[in-house]
Amino acid sequence: MSAVEIFSVGDELLRGVVADTNSHWMAKRIASRGASLTRVVVLPDQPEVVGDELRRALERAPALLLTQGGLGPTDDDRTREAIAIGARRPLEPNPEALSIVTRRYAELAAAGHVADAALNEARLRMTRLPRGARAMDNQVGAAPGVILELERTTIVALPGVPPELRWMWENPLAPELDRVLGPGGFADITVRLDLRDESAIAELLRGVQQRHPEVYVKSRARSFDAGDEVRVTLTAAGASDDAARLLVEAAFADVGAELDRAGVAILPD
Repeated sequence: MSAVEIFSVGDELLRGVVADTNSHWMAKRIASRGASLTRVVVLPDQPEVVGDELRRALERAPALLLTQGGLGPTDDDRTREAIAIGARRPLEPNPEALSIVTRRYAELAAAGHVADAALNEARLRMTRLPRGARAMDNQVGAAPGVILELERTTIVALPGVPPELRWMWENPLAPELDRVLGPGGFADITVRLDLRDESAIAELLRGVQQRHPEVYVKSRARSFDAGDEVRVTLTAAGASDDAARLLVEAAFADVGAELDRAGVAILPD
């Protein structure tokens, strides 16, 4: 199973100005490819800090390291610089990035979204990438994404603006994800129990987890109030959706049998 890490970069995340919804969104899609998200780190807009963290990640050698945030034209958008530090690659003008930025500002000016299409210094910041990197198109915003293939890890830098990140994920990044992670497979089952005391099934679920190590088994309680039943979710990754489904269904049958013996009913949908 391929390992993936996410670096969420931005002081606004650490200050609580915005919530990190991007990592939650990507986590679901990473799981759906049968990959394993092993780490999510929130970091400040400080290239040296991000660069040091990236170097440590490269020692762990995940197949894919995703960064999100810090690709825009302002002074605090310094993720490109951080990647250059971490990968020990100099920043340099990138023809692909220049083409994307030039085209996008011409389009934005023609649509009346910006005053002009001139590439001032702020806009040119987005055209300088670590040596050896490739630029990814951005048809929602203006900042190109970045792909840097290293010996054991592919680094992908995405914008922090959710619509831009999601468009990139589903368009230019999709074939790269196929290459790095493969299509993979994923399956999940969630049920509601006629139960509000999560502790009553803790040992039961621990046994199921031990017998089915390929499946993630998680109970979720909300409160002890009426109507807030405990939910149990089982998820698995595999070579295909069918393979993952077989794993989940076997574990679910085990859960069902244990719950029946414990006198706990599964509620209908």
